[in-house]
Amino acid sequence: MRDIPKVAAFYQKHFGLVPLTSDEPGWLELASPSGGATLALHQASKGQKRGSEIKLVFGVDDVHAFKAERAAQGLKFGVVHDVRGIQFANARDPAGNSISISNRGRNTR
Repeated sequence: MRDIPKVAAFYQKHFGLVPLTSDEPGWLELASPSGGATLALHQASKGQKRGSEIKLVFGVDDVHAFKAERAAQGLKFGVVHDVRGIQFANARDPAGNSISISNRGRNTR
């Protein structure tokens, strides 16, 4: 990850994560306001292939609505897939990491 502040701003803007205080250089943690998750951003080792390390999946109640809201802010997700009532769509963060939104485990009425 070459630009930690840019990636952090992406997760703050689109997923509401907030930065935690840290004085460790090259390391930044972002947390869910509800306390459900913490995401640590740091420089990958030189041998790490860019964008292949992880895939983050964010639970949302309405995949189509979330996708439309974020499109208005410049984040483009791919097609919404529907597999037995579970919907998801994929995108990439500024560092090239795969991200997904999904209603899996949510109240899908």
